[in-house]
Parts: sequence; structure tokens; C-alpha cells
Amino acid sequence: MDNRLSVDLCSLHLDNPIIPASGTFGYGYEFAELYDINMLGSFSFKGTTLEPRFGNRTPRIAETPSGMLNSIGLQNPGVHAVIENELPKLEKYFQKKVIANIGGFSVEEYARTAELLDNCEQVGLLEINISCPNVHNGGMAFGTDCAAAAEVTRAVKAVTTKPVFMKLSPNAADIASIARACEEAGADGISLINTLLGMRIDLKTKKPILANRMGGFSGPAILPVALRMVYQVYEAVSIPIIGMGGVSSANDVIEMMLAGATAVEIGAANLVDPYICPKIIAELPAVMEKYGIDSIKDIIGGAHIG
Repeated sequence: MDNRLSVDLCSLHLDNPIIPASGTFGYGYEFAELYDINMLGSFSFKGTTLEPRFGNRTPRIAETPSGMLNSIGLQNPGVHAVIENELPKLEKYFQKKVIANIGGFSVEEYARTAELLDNCEQVGLLEINISCPNVHNGGMAFGTDCAAAAEVTRAVKAVTTKPVFMKLSPNAADIASIARACEEAGADGISLINTLLGMRIDLKTKKPILANRMGGFSGPAILPVALRMVYQVYEAVSIPIIGMGGVSSANDVIEMMLAGATAVEIGAANLVDPYICPKIIAELPAVMEKYGIDSIKDIIGGAHIG
């Protein structure tokens, strides 16, 4: 273990800042067949809802230059199955604290799922995905409205003792305002960005490729957008940030941390190269040496003036 790589997300200590992002790493044990996943800082497991979800109709994946589109629809077995089956199975392979990613379609659903996961010793941090549509408010995503984002934050904080990081939608008009609303409501940290909204059209059928028409756009192409938003949010709040969006190299990690991230999630790159996270962890010391970085935590927010 290289102490120069360690960072802290509230009470969660990480040996390094590398975290596979939710939805790209399952519940971890699939990747444990390829390498020792304990080398990771942590990982954010598959987005979990209160009830099981089958997800959207297929096709729900589409390729695009420098990225991909997905419209999985939060397919998952539900929080009870995760607690009873997935976490015990994971414990055999991962001895560190894991990040629980929570999705929901009402404030009550977010709170109940968080309350159930609060009792899980393996879970070190809750990551609340507020890009989900609010079924009680015409389908508008919780993460695009300050009041709705704050309401979810308060509801989750009321039922858990674990650090709560709100995962923000980049489709918000003013990402800094959403982040401030979450902080004021008690959030312990911010995760950003989630996927952008995009689509592709099949020229042969002249129809959208995805059955859901639109989906989440991720991959290297969105890195500049993610960096901009992490930079803006860092200046708007005083709580730690987990940065993500298009990160696929050790250089990208350094850039994201200079923008203001304390830790960095790797998403779509896991689907291209399942060994990308251990590769980045191995490459970080050399990149740090190249740029005169003694301790990686020293560069958090280093790109900000003043």
C-alpha cells in the first residue's frame, strides 16, 4: 500500500482514490474473478431500489464515438435481496467498506432504502442517485430541482448514521445551486456527474436505436463537461466531492482531483477494459512523480485560483 495515494471521504478512509462507479461493477464479485478487488479504494455497487426492477425494454445499449448510451432502467433485485444475498456473497471477496448506490421514485422510497442499508456493517457510505424521475411531480428528476434535491437529502439524513453523498444529474440548469441545496439540507458530500442525456438513430430503420429512445451518455467524450461541473461545485460547497465522468487514465484522475474531487469513480471504462482500475492505481505513482506530487490529497482543488 502506497500511503501517498490515501484519501478520506468523511469517515471512510480509502487506500487510494479509485472507485468503480455504480452500474459498471455489479456487486463486485464478478470482477473478483479477474483481480483482487481489495486493491480498490472502494466501489459503488449497482444502483439499488426498494423493490426489484426488471429495467427497460431492449435494446438498451448503443455505441457512439468516444462513448456509449445506456437505458438499463435501474435493473436490480431490490434492497432486501441485496442485503440478504449480494452483500454476504460480496463479503467473501471484499474486506473493505463498500458504497451503496440508492435510486428511488419517491422521497419515501429513498428514505426507506437508506434506512435498511444503514444497518449493514459492510456499507461505509450512501450515494443517493437523484437523477431518477419523481413520479409524484410529473416525472421531473429530483436532481434538477433545488427543493426536490434538498427534500431527498433531508429524508435520507434523518434515517441514517452513514455519510450521505448526493449524486447529481448533469442535466440540471445550475449544478452549483443543486449542490448548495443538498449541502444546506445536510449532505456530507456530492458525487458528480451522472450520465448526460443522449440518443442515436438507426439510419436503416430511421428510428431511435434505444427502445427507450433516450439514454445516459457516458465515456471519454463527457470528461470536459464533468471537469467543469466538479470545478463549479467545488467553489460552491465545502463538503467533499467524488468526481466522475469520462475518466479512463491516471492523468484523468489527477485532472479531476485538481478540479476539486477527493476521490474519482471510473465508469464506462470498466466496460471497455475490466482491468482499467488496477492499471490506473499502478500508474498513479509515476504520474504523481512526473508532476511533482508528493501526496495525492495535496492536489485536491489545486486548479482553483486564490
